[in-house]
Amino acid sequence: MTLPALPRLLAVGDCAWTVEFGDRIDAVTNARVMGLAQRVTQSRNTDPLLTPVTDVVPTFRSLTVHYDPWTGDGGALGRALLNMAREDLRVTTEGRRWRFPVCFDDDFAPDLPRVAELRSLSPAAVIGHLLGATFRVYMLGFQPGFPYMGGLPAELVTPRLPSPRQKVPAQSVAIALDMCSVYPWESPGGWNLLGRTPVVLFDPAMDDQPAMLAAGDAVSWYAVDRETHDRLAADIAQGLPRTAFLQTGSP
Repeated sequence: MTLPALPRLLAVGDCAWTVEFGDRIDAVTNARVMGLAQRVTQSRNTDPLLTPVTDVVPTFRSLTVHYDPWTGDGGALGRALLNMAREDLRVTTEGRRWRFPVCFDDDFAPDLPRVAELRSLSPAAVIGHLLGATFRVYMLGFQPGFPYMGGLPAELVTPRLPSPRQKVPAQSVAIALDMCSVYPWESPGGWNLLGRTPVVLFDPAMDDQPAMLAAGDAVSWYAVDRETHDRLAADIAQGLPRTAFLQTGSP
């Protein structure tokens, strides 16, 4: 049995603290991160020590807490964060559950044959493993709205491409090592491209929440053909709401 790592407090300049929960990237560590994030967010308006907090930023294995040094005691805040991090942190509010379409047309899945060969699977088996998994958003990074999602089946763990592409199309569904993601923007990238979703994961016009996903959310996939993909892409461009892809009821 592996014991959880003791949390460590790090100063980030004079207006932020980072609490680290060891060096492992896994669901247990990330749950501790999200538990502390929820605890701080829920208590910031009632706990005087947390009133200076302006933002919380969860990552794979740490939480950065930004604060206004003019409205409270930064040292006391840091000590309070470390004390909370040492408690039995539980996620009290589950993230949203999304179910996204993905198209595996040859044009959208140039690395499907590579992954199949490296993992000694058929392309259909690769797709089956991807569709059978539920992924957890650990954090957003690399580019606006880019989700790093854990939960990739062991059968699909695959190294990055030997040389990254100069241009990866937006909405490409990709895997690398034990992670899954979607490229919200056209950009360079070295992950294995297995398909494409019509869902737009980042919309700058949505001032309240431009990024569709957040740390703690769950994502699953269902397969669509090219015609359905294109129709959904057109519907989204015409204003189909994000809630159309929220999963309700039991997983």
